[in-house]
Amino acid sequence: MMDSAAQSRRREIATEHLLFKTMEYVEARHPGLLDFLEASLDHLGDPSDGPDKDDAAVREIARRMIIGARREGA
Repeated sequence: MMDSAAQSRRREIATEHLLFKTMEYVEARHPGLLDFLEASLDHLGDPSDGPDKDDAAVREIARRMIIGARREGA
């Protein structure tokens, strides 16, 4: 039986891959998606109420994902 941490990590890796490829695909056919996503980041935050809540960290991860999609699509 697979532990839930390993399953969650694998799901996150797979989801991130599919999201990147979707972003690249759409941006190649409809330029402007990545600019649109980047402009939305000010509204992104961590929904946690706990002590590990970090809105800036969530936005930084999203920024790095957009940068990666731009680089891969170039």
